[in-house]
Amino acid sequence: MQWLDAVIQGVLLGGMYAQYALGMALMFGVMRIVNIAHGDVMILLSLIAVSLAGVLPGGNLMLVIAIVPIAVLIGWALQKFVLNRVVGVDPLPSLIATFGLSIALQNLMLEVWSADTRSLPNSGIASASFQIGPIYVGLLPVIVLCTAIALTAGLDAVLRFTRFGRGLRAASADTDAAAMTGVNPRRIYATATAIAVGILGLAGIFAALRATVSPADGPAQLIYAFEAVIIGGMGSIWGAFLGAMVLGVAQAVGLRIDPGLGILFGHLVFLAVLATRPVGIMARKR
Repeated sequence: MQWLDAVIQGVLLGGMYAQYALGMALMFGVMRIVNIAHGDVMILLSLIAVSLAGVLPGGNLMLVIAIVPIAVLIGWALQKFVLNRVVGVDPLPSLIATFGLSIALQNLMLEVWSADTRSLPNSGIASASFQIGPIYVGLLPVIVLCTAIALTAGLDAVLRFTRFGRGLRAASADTDAAAMTGVNPRRIYATATAIAVGILGLAGIFAALRATVSPADGPAQLIYAFEAVIIGGMGSIWGAFLGAMVLGVAQAVGLRIDPGLGILFGHLVFLAVLATRPVGIMARKR
């Protein structure tokens, strides 16, 4: 029974990782933009949420209403004023630019919020749980997982069935050819990055509700997002979700084997997938 409980807790943890990975799947998997500042942007949004929590009335719902538009604006500005200047066939310029942005954001957060850990007041939701047979399931992780499923389904539908999604896929395949058909790659990339960072806004709120956050936490979240996207397969939104589930379950099982093996076990599973199936579990056919 303890292993079934480990799998369930791993799936719930994967719901958190899926929210990290969705934005990465859109930027790295679809647009081929390497955003090293991905985790730091999420932590920045978490800390903004913590600061606003003491000011805004209406609890966590009002916080979501406030943070998501801020996140969308940050994403749009990031692509408009930084990434559009370096995006191209070669991913190295975007990697260098976002690496510099990552360092700048970490130092900015240290200056504004110091190195102390912070969390959002959760009104008991973080400790609430319900029982399924002999297994107790946390309420907040279930909410996080359901949100991740809804976001994944919505983003996948947008990419498959909307004009924006078709334009984005065309621009990522061949920018010049897409521009000749009337697609504005810079505008469509800015919109896509706004969506990706908007998802991070939700992830940042959930991260601060589930645990504490600090300015130094960004790189760890970046690694989880990268691993989930690569395990699932580049270019697949549901693949990123599946990769997050695999990563979460691997860490939960590793923790049951030995408390020190959790994070390491996840990395080992990532390396095993990379060695046996480098394209990922659900790689998009080309």
